[in-house]
Amino acid sequence: MRADRLVAVLLTLQARGRVTAAQLAEELEVSIATARRDLEALSAAGIPVYPQAGRGGGWQLLGGARTDLSGLSSNEARALFLLVGPAASVDPEAKAALRKLVRALPETFRTHAEAAAEAVVIDPGEWGRPTPARPALLPVLESAIVDRVRLRIRYAAWNREPADRTVDPWGLVQKQEHWYLLGGVDGTERTYRVDRMLDAARTEERAERPDDLDLAEIWERVTAAVERQRAAATATIIVDSGIVPLLHTQFGQRAIDEAQLDPGRSRVVVTAPTEVVIARGLAGWAEYLEVVEPESLRRELHRLGAAMVARNAPGGDAARATDSAPAPPT
Repeated sequence: MRADRLVAVLLTLQARGRVTAAQLAEELEVSIATARRDLEALSAAGIPVYPQAGRGGGWQLLGGARTDLSGLSSNEARALFLLVGPAASVDPEAKAALRKLVRALPETFRTHAEAAAEAVVIDPGEWGRPTPARPALLPVLESAIVDRVRLRIRYAAWNREPADRTVDPWGLVQKQEHWYLLGGVDGTERTYRVDRMLDAARTEERAERPDDLDLAEIWERVTAAVERQRAAATATIIVDSGIVPLLHTQFGQRAIDEAQLDPGRSRVVVTAPTEVVIARGLAGWAEYLEVVEPESLRRELHRLGAAMVARNAPGGDAARATDSAPAPPT
């Protein structure tokens, strides 16, 4: 877009002080004729840009003006490039934009900005798992959000048949490996997991967006509602205190220390969507804990224990089958 390029021309002039049309063409990856037309367009629009002929000449801002058009301080520039630098390592367009931003900064800022942009690498994958790929539909969603147009999506909720929906897209949220689209349907807030979208397409309809929209506030409401659903079942246990950090790792915020009892023992409240989920999470620590309540959880743990003993008794069918299996070829 020419408007974007004219801004880039102006930023380059204020950062460099003086440039030739050939230098500007190389910087912006356009022809020399296009660079010259852009410079002339700025001058015609009243921007104090003028050419200087002869050896060492070029185009510059009137009076050698080199105002920092961005208004950034050195610390602000460093913070900005620390933030956006990791994105540039995986997105070619972000990398190109970052390179242009660095060149547009005052020369005294550039060294620190470049160092900041290269200082952080974000690896979103977990140990032992492949790095999640960026959802294929994400560019369509992003463009609709920015351009404020409605989306038509085909969505497959985990408990329903796929259905078509028309959504006013408001924003995207990434939480761990999952992306979520926040938006409105008939004026009501809705949240859609991007990996459950079978298709998405922009429409020509203008999207409705509340004037006082606060995306972070909406996401807080969404996460609070999800946490309430995930805490439908509750259990109180007495556990060896050394196991409590492991319960925090396993259950996260759904494992809450209530009290320190006798030396080495703690009372902990654990929540999960169902008692079965709690039981299966606690089964691996059975020798270190006792369930205070509910009684139904004690019965479920007893059932799991009996099933484990029955299937894994020494000399059982599985062990005999393993013993009698032929040795692998060498």
